[in-house]
Amino acid sequence: MRLLLLWILNAVALLAVTWLLPSIQVASFGSALLAALVLGFINTLVRPVLALLTLPITVLTLGIFYLVLNGLLFWLASALLPGFHVQGFFSALLGAILYGVIAWALSALIPDKKG
Repeated sequence: MRLLLLWILNAVALLAVTWLLPSIQVASFGSALLAALVLGFINTLVRPVLALLTLPITVLTLGIFYLVLNGLLFWLASALLPGFHVQGFFSALLGAILYGVIAWALSALIPDKKG
C-alpha cells in the first residue's frame, strides 16, 4: 500500500514541477504516473551504474556532477515517454532538483510502520 501511495505522490510531485516550470510538460495524470514509474526504474537500475562509472569526475567536482547526472536521467525519461517533455538540459537539471525536493517532502508525510 505504501509503495502505491509513494508512486502516486511522485506523480503529483511531477505535476507540481510542471506547474512551477513551464519548460516541462506532462500531457495528463496518466502520463505523470507513467513518467513517475519510468523515473523510478531509471533511478533504481541506471543511476547506480552511471554513478559508479562517473565517480572520478564526481569526486573532482566535489559532488556537483551528481546533479548533472540527475538532470541527464530526468532528460532521458522525457526522451523515452511521449506524454512527458523537457525542453532542454537546464530545464531537466532544475526539474530534477525540484522533483527530488518535492517528492521527498511529500513522502515525508507518509508515516512509517516501524514500531
